[in-house]
Amino acid sequence: MPDSGGDSKLAAKDVEASLAHQNGAPKQQPAKLSTTAVHGGERGGRPRVADALTTPIVQTSTYHFRNTAELIDYNEGRFESYEYGRYGNPTSQACEAKIKELEGAEDCLVSASGMNAVTSMLLSLVPSGGHIVTTSDCYWRTRQFMQNFLPKMNVGVSVIKPNDLEALQQALDSHNVTLFFSESPTNPYLRCVDIPAISRICHAKGAAVCIDSTFATPMNQQALALGADLVLHSATKYLAGHNDVLAGALAGRKDLVAKVREFHHIMGGVVDPHAAYLLLRGIKTLQLRVERHNASAMEIARRLEAHPKIDRVWYPGLASHPDHSIAKSQMSGFGGVVSFEVRGGLNECISFIDNVKLPYIAPSLGGVESLIEMPAVQSYWGFGPEKRAQIGIKENLVRFSIGIEDVEDIWEDLVQALEHVP
Repeated sequence: MPDSGGDSKLAAKDVEASLAHQNGAPKQQPAKLSTTAVHGGERGGRPRVADALTTPIVQTSTYHFRNTAELIDYNEGRFESYEYGRYGNPTSQACEAKIKELEGAEDCLVSASGMNAVTSMLLSLVPSGGHIVTTSDCYWRTRQFMQNFLPKMNVGVSVIKPNDLEALQQALDSHNVTLFFSESPTNPYLRCVDIPAISRICHAKGAAVCIDSTFATPMNQQALALGADLVLHSATKYLAGHNDVLAGALAGRKDLVAKVREFHHIMGGVVDPHAAYLLLRGIKTLQLRVERHNASAMEIARRLEAHPKIDRVWYPGLASHPDHSIAKSQMSGFGGVVSFEVRGGLNECISFIDNVKLPYIAPSLGGVESLIEMPAVQSYWGFGPEKRAQIGIKENLVRFSIGIEDVEDIWEDLVQALEHVP
């Protein structure tokens, strides 16, 4: 049917009013319905959002300018705005500002995932012919990228044991090391590297230090204050905290973040505004959630260590952990992940995992729901038993991300599941 009639004239009023002064043009005739559907309610001014209690979700791929003069002012820094969604968004920028303050950083970049954050950081900061040093206990996708892909780009990689400072010094003396990168605590054995000592050694050789603090969060560890140049997060985990969003964050020295941001603008691993909004909302309760995670994990770790069907518990809050003294010196809490070895082998561990009722059998960590997994099956199954043994992944290892459920309910469920272990 043709766009005509009284309804069309009424629907077009908003566009008619706005187009009357658009770019100083003379008043135009009322628009047709198809035009109104595109522009109606949006061209005559925006709703007042500055007083909104929560940061709005700015769901746009691009931004417009009133005229060329305004665009030139933007290009030359006299007019504050945005140009294109890949280069920035008000919702994601609010995330960056919040994480920057939490970490005491000079700048922060939020991206589409933790893996996007780490790969963008490595690709933009380490040049061809450069060299990185990393630790043996590490998230396997990060390890895969560093050891399988970076050498194709003429980037060398040295892998050392956590806190082997002699091996670190040897690598620095033998190679043109650009960057030291390690998680702390690491995944899945929760090893903690001595950030101040490593930073001193690396900085003396001109190498930067990046610490993946996903397991710690800024509430438990301030990596930058301890000497690191950059701190990285899979914001999917504790920062967002509800197992419903993917995001990554890199914070630290302004010059280093700027290099990564330039690369990020090219590659385009942009966080969606809805995800940025959920991340903002999640961070607001971070302190409360982390306190609960810390307390519950500490209690569960202690009880597991005393259980006859558990061979070993890996938790930096326990005196039995190899890095307990380091963790105590640089962490205010020890996090919500407890790794442990069930008595027996793969089949005994499967019997335990298959009988838990409260945690979900799932990858990831840091959410309000408890998640449990066997790394040998969840992440490393395709490696085979021999390769798993070579890289230190035991067949009976369990990684348990403790949620915010009642700690007694969590423990009761673990006890009943362990009764199924022969």
